[in-house]
Amino acid sequence: MHDPRVLLDPATEAVRTLARRGYELDLARLADLFGRHTATVSALDEARAEANKAAEEIGAATRRGENVTALREDARAAKARTLRLAEDRRRLAERLQAFLLEVPNLPADDVPDGDSDEDAELVGVWGDRQRFDFTPSDHVAIGERLGILDFARATKLSGPRFAVARGAGARLERALADFLLDLHTEKHGYTELSVPAMVTRPTMTGTGQLPKFEADLFRTQVADRELFLIPTAEVPVTNLHANETLRTEDLPLAYTADTPCFRSEAGSYGRDTKGLVRVHQFRKVELVRLCDPAHADDELALLRGHAEACLRELGLAYRVVRLAAGDTGFSARRTYDLEAWLPGQRRYREISSVSDFGTFQARRAGIRTRSTDGTRGFANTLNGSGLPIGRTVAAILEQYQCADGSVRMPEALVPYLGFHTINVDGKVSR
Repeated sequence: MHDPRVLLDPATEAVRTLARRGYELDLARLADLFGRHTATVSALDEARAEANKAAEEIGAATRRGENVTALREDARAAKARTLRLAEDRRRLAERLQAFLLEVPNLPADDVPDGDSDEDAELVGVWGDRQRFDFTPSDHVAIGERLGILDFARATKLSGPRFAVARGAGARLERALADFLLDLHTEKHGYTELSVPAMVTRPTMTGTGQLPKFEADLFRTQVADRELFLIPTAEVPVTNLHANETLRTEDLPLAYTADTPCFRSEAGSYGRDTKGLVRVHQFRKVELVRLCDPAHADDELALLRGHAEACLRELGLAYRVVRLAAGDTGFSARRTYDLEAWLPGQRRYREISSVSDFGTFQARRAGIRTRSTDGTRGFANTLNGSGLPIGRTVAAILEQYQCADGSVRMPEALVPYLGFHTINVDGKVSR
């Protein structure tokens, strides 16, 4: 969420900057709401001062034995005015907040123009795209041929966009999660968390999922208790410090968590209806960092490096792109996508997004900072996927497939798996 004074400051150029991401800021309405709210706050302060003064005058007059009837009438009027103004302030504050909650983050100046993946800026490429002496299959065909992925039975259980992993496939998912968590905790210095997969409406609002994306979320209601299934561990992990004040000398904070994630994919009708790329439920290892805003650029570079390290350790070919302003997520200032090469689809597909949110999420969630000299502010939040299990399985199956139909495993995973190859009969070679 934004400080309205920043949006109204001509130097911010908020209208022009937000237009880069396709958002039309109604600056006149914001100015009206903010102006009326500010005026009401001032009037309320004055009314309270008058009410306090009236109470003091009644007390003094009573002690002198004077008639206080008229003073009591004045005090009642002052109190009534205070109550009216307090209600006006509450109502205007709600309207102002509702307005601000719908305004996306300002994209950074170095983010390219455009609104699609075609407008993304290529930053770098790592690894050689495999050259097969056979026609490579996609991960759906590979998984079903090996008997390690079962989409038909998943549909029977839950409908489309779900998957069942079995045997070596389930073992691969478990091994990947363990490998990634060990990498981030032992080599990259993250603290592992185990967090709830259901959260409250304020928690979803803190990281920007609500109110904008309510249609994309799975919501539960038991009696009068409402909870949302998390779309990513970013939500509970970032909000871990909601409404807290962090000491700047304790920053940065670095967390990782392996959680189930739930997305309705409401805006992706007809896209990737088969396979592991776009499902309603998946598992993901997430990385979250909280830092002083002055160090955000360095922290983003570090976070991106940690996400890339996952792919390099697994020997997966990928590329890095910087998303265009209109394709950047609602809460982000800038985002890098890491895209793994999927030879069966003959294209790169997103496997990780690494984003800098500035103080946008911290303002919404109330994550404040205080330095040793007493300076106060808001934390800078960042997060990235490190990595989603399903999409990583898809990349491994497609990049490591062999001519005989088997799939080799990345060497880094072998100690976690206990085998080197998944064979065509679904059995493994140790």
